[in-house]
Amino acid sequence: MKKKFLLIIFLLPLIASAQQKYKDFKTTASGLKYKVIEDKKGAKSQMGFMIKIFLTYSTEKDSVVFSSKMIGEGAELKIDKPQYKGDPMEGFALMGAGDSMLFLVPSDSMFKGGAGRPAYATPGSYLKLGVRMLSSMSQADYDAAKMKEASGQIAIDDNIIQQYIKDKGLTAQKTATGLYYVTEKQGDGDKVVPGKKVTVNYTGKLTNGTMFDSSLNPGREPFSFTIGQHQVITGWDEGIALFNVGGKGTLLIPSALGYGSRGAGGSIGPNSVLIFDIEVLKVE
Repeated sequence: MKKKFLLIIFLLPLIASAQQKYKDFKTTASGLKYKVIEDKKGAKSQMGFMIKIFLTYSTEKDSVVFSSKMIGEGAELKIDKPQYKGDPMEGFALMGAGDSMLFLVPSDSMFKGGAGRPAYATPGSYLKLGVRMLSSMSQADYDAAKMKEASGQIAIDDNIIQQYIKDKGLTAQKTATGLYYVTEKQGDGDKVVPGKKVTVNYTGKLTNGTMFDSSLNPGREPFSFTIGQHQVITGWDEGIALFNVGGKGTLLIPSALGYGSRGAGGSIGPNSVLIFDIEVLKVE
């Protein structure tokens, strides 16, 4: 009992010090500590809203461990119900577009049970989460905005592909989805059908001629996948199925059927039109 009493006496100054340190933070009913950095006085978010934020995680000593600026763009996420005490999801619902806040996230709640706890998240500590909200909208408004954005990009991509076809003097056909393809040789072997494993050689490039991948490079082998199982981009699932074994041609794939607005890193940026020279080797 005496040892326990002495421990409590020892901890009291530490608890008081922590409380004093964060005295300018407010606390929600569920225990999330937050401080308003900037309030644009606009409409606030709600549970279920889609938001885009810049966020920075740092230790209590302000050492940055992650920032969305490291990847060059804000993070998009949906505000869901808090999953643990101090979950910043609750705080996001207090923010609107343009607002900035600082949250104190308990490391013991974030890494409950100690699983995956990094060295910097010491027991009893907080992680500081700085957030600037770039946008906030309902799910319905978000879906409508994405649809409008996609429609605009479809027209842009179509113009890019048509100009590429004209510049290269190609004879191409267009499918209902917006995919263009050039048939050099249809092939007289088995037809490529959904559910079958198909093996192809390919070279992928951008409309400016930059090659980003090829199965013909030294040390590489032909690529195999099951058609129609979403193992590849949509433009491949549709385009490869236009040929038979022995077929050769070119697929001109709009970004909506490729990697879309997210891109694929490296040479394939957001909203990239992709050009693939392909040859179907076998189907099994």
